[in-house]
Amino acid sequence: MKVQDIAKELNVDLGTFLSFLRDQGIRQVKPSTKLDPGTTTKVKNKYKSQLEKKNSENIELPEKTVSFNKESIKVSELTTLLEFPMAQIMKVFLQKGLMVNLNSEIDQETLIEVAKELNITIKIEDLTVENELGLKTKVMEIESESIAESNKENQTTRPPVITIMGHVDHGKTLLLDQIRKTNVVDVESGGITQHIGAYQINHNNNKLTFLDTPGHEAFTTLRARGAQITDIAILVVAADDGVKPQTIEAINHAQVADVPIIVAINKIDKPDIDIDNVKQQLSQYNLLAEDWGGKTITVPVSAKTGEGLDSLLEMIELVAELQELKANPKSVCKAVIIESKLSAQKGPIGTVIVKAGTLKVGDYFIIDSHYGKVRAIFNDAHKQIKQLHPGDPGELLGFSEVPQPGSILESQKTEKECRQHIEEHKKNAINNNKNLTQKMSVSLEALSSQAEEGDLRQLNLIIKADVHGSLEAIKGSIEKIESKDIPIKIIHFSTGNITENDVLLAKASNGIIFGFNAEPSSEASRCAQKEKVTIKTYSIIYNILDDIQKVIQGLYKIEFEEIEQSEIQIREMFKFSKVGKIAGCHITKGKVERNDKIRVIRDGNEIFSGEIESLKRFKEDVKEVAEGFECGIVLKGMNDLQVDDIIISYKIKEKKIL
Repeated sequence: MKVQDIAKELNVDLGTFLSFLRDQGIRQVKPSTKLDPGTTTKVKNKYKSQLEKKNSENIELPEKTVSFNKESIKVSELTTLLEFPMAQIMKVFLQKGLMVNLNSEIDQETLIEVAKELNITIKIEDLTVENELGLKTKVMEIESESIAESNKENQTTRPPVITIMGHVDHGKTLLLDQIRKTNVVDVESGGITQHIGAYQINHNNNKLTFLDTPGHEAFTTLRARGAQITDIAILVVAADDGVKPQTIEAINHAQVADVPIIVAINKIDKPDIDIDNVKQQLSQYNLLAEDWGGKTITVPVSAKTGEGLDSLLEMIELVAELQELKANPKSVCKAVIIESKLSAQKGPIGTVIVKAGTLKVGDYFIIDSHYGKVRAIFNDAHKQIKQLHPGDPGELLGFSEVPQPGSILESQKTEKECRQHIEEHKKNAINNNKNLTQKMSVSLEALSSQAEEGDLRQLNLIIKADVHGSLEAIKGSIEKIESKDIPIKIIHFSTGNITENDVLLAKASNGIIFGFNAEPSSEASRCAQKEKVTIKTYSIIYNILDDIQKVIQGLYKIEFEEIEQSEIQIREMFKFSKVGKIAGCHITKGKVERNDKIRVIRDGNEIFSGEIESLKRFKEDVKEVAEGFECGIVLKGMNDLQVDDIIISYKIKEKKIL
């Protein structure tokens, strides 16, 4: 059918219709041009659809806002929610090309788009606060709820949970060994902690629960999972070695988790030590010793001889007393999984610390998507015991599968209650996982959007640079950026390439990693992709500052560029009844891949842009074809290819910042 006849049938001005066709990608068109029946039908429907949409937009609808708090909604329920006739709602779906019926379910995004056409703003009520909370916040809620439920007579002081951390070989495990008066180090492979152990001691009739972490890396991993159950952090620094990279990272982890830090300056039994030098180094990281006018408690100790240990334990008791750690042993028991493993003899085993209530042998419990019954409890000395009180660590048997570290175990009265909870959990699992995935993804564009909407509370940065001079210059420049509403916090900065630990720290703090002449290692790149952490690398300082300014002003937008991949010449056209037309091509430059974007050039003008539907070599589908080879190509939505047309293939990539 000729273009002029179609325009006449649609009762539209010919010039207007020719402009419409060009907007649809049909560039080389004249009034006498004939369109095939398929294209004619598509063009007619498209024009009618646009005309209806334009007419509907001209009708002024009353503005209103509707609240919505579900993940999805049935189409049949939209009349009640939006207070519009179903016929008008279905018309919007058709205009958007969505084929739905009354029983179809639509998600929040689709609902917002449909409502927008009816001049209705959908306000999504955020009911996912629980998913956003770190485990530390959850634990605090568990304890406060437990105490709120009880009378003061039921409240007891619970033991503090103390994490020992610091640089490798600075004496963390040996220090805990002295505290426990047992030989933990000999049990560990090569004298280095291979797992996280939870131990409890008595000092001056006070119970103290200790966590021994295998270096900062595992602590970061746990931190990223949300296992923030620590009340006090003991930072072990060797008097003869001072502050080291892992010491700095340990400080960052504790400060991000908002945990009080007591510094144990270890190895004072060695000659030629300089404690004041250690204190001076610590002061650079907001840890100013009390005897220097600050608030950080520092205790000189020797893990080898035991000197200073009593003073350290007294300081721990003092800090714990100031925190007023209370618990209700008679409430529903809730405990946190510290570590887990699968034993060939005993089955799944979980190490827990009880945060509220009392856990007894024989209790039913739920955890994540499964439940179990406590078959046995072992204390840190591997002796079988009957129950655990708030603050007590222990190993449990009775899990149906290996629990995830950071999960919360909750006791139930009967097995029936457990099953009901699990069914409820399974119903919500898909939606919760979707929400968590969305929340954990951090990018400059997402943060910028939050800033624009007023939801960004703080911008957390990790800075890596090639040399110390560059690092200081970047840090100094960032600190000069004025931002009253959104504080900028540099949670970690150091020289060297970007490591996996940097990524895990960024994950834990919802931060962004900026590298100046510093590239991520292959492990860091893999980890960043898995954990959805953004790494940006630069070679010009002001580009970093410019991006930070854009984020806090809500103006950051990712820029993309087209990277040309290949140039292809069509040498012959083939027609097949099943496929239609196939272009016989020769790759004159570069390499074409099946997922490339393309544009078609004819007589120097671009006549089409789109995607490759099929790429073949000798009747076989292939992923790519290299320069100098022949291939067959079918394009999506383009049946008018001709001999000597040029196809340019390209990829769209995020623009590299120089």
